[in-house]
Amino acid sequence: MKVLTVDYNASDAAERFVESLHKTGFGVLTNHPIAKEKVQAIYDTWYDFFMSEAKHDFLFNPETQDGYFPPSVSEVAKGHSVKDIKEYFHIYPWGRMPEHLKAQIMEYYDLANGLAQELLGWIEEHAPAEVKAKFTQSLPSMIDGSDGTLLRVLHYPPMTGEEEPGAIRAAAHGDINLLTVLPAANEPGLQVIANDGSWYDVPCDFGNIIINIGDMLQEASGGYYPSTIHRVINPTGGRTEHSRISLPLFLHPKPEVVLSERYTADSYLEERLRELGVKK
Repeated sequence: MKVLTVDYNASDAAERFVESLHKTGFGVLTNHPIAKEKVQAIYDTWYDFFMSEAKHDFLFNPETQDGYFPPSVSEVAKGHSVKDIKEYFHIYPWGRMPEHLKAQIMEYYDLANGLAQELLGWIEEHAPAEVKAKFTQSLPSMIDGSDGTLLRVLHYPPMTGEEEPGAIRAAAHGDINLLTVLPAANEPGLQVIANDGSWYDVPCDFGNIIINIGDMLQEASGGYYPSTIHRVINPTGGRTEHSRISLPLFLHPKPEVVLSERYTADSYLEERLRELGVKK
């Protein structure tokens, strides 16, 4: 299984990138418009936030799903029974967030959304005609004006040796949304599963951006773009003492967008959130 690393500025970037998404569900971009210095600055400031007691002032709202999610309420991946080893903060433009971090994180939110909208255009442009015909509207227009796109700031703490048996940083799962935009984390660990059940490391050179298909785009494309199962494994050796910061943007369509004959974006999301146990 080969996830392609594509130069964003290459003349054939869109075609090769979409080919990788079709074949593996993943693609990696280098020389893209989001400066790695901006990403590093976010990793630094949010690491400090997760190390502080101030995070408890932003405890998540179960109804709106914004705010801080402590390890005690971390997700249980679909099909699993043990919580992931992580804490995280959900960023929405309308949601609560630390005032001193707002300008920095919202600048990134807007930059990543802009890149994602362009990439959705690539994905639609290079889809076969029979797949394009399945889309009820253009892919970029599905997110135009959406207030549901989620930026999640994740902190995977160092290993203590007292983790629950079977727990890993992020158990095998697929993403719910249309598309996920993920700058390479400050530590390795992201893996994707191949058709034969073996696991492969996703290229994670710092400065690159990893893109993967979500379940909603798999649904909308009739499976042409696969939402490939992935995970974040626990570190070994000296890396067990390191935190890992990750910054996925989960691109969500407007609630009324029709994904397929079976689902709107809203009905699909509600079903999955109930499966994850984060909504009753």
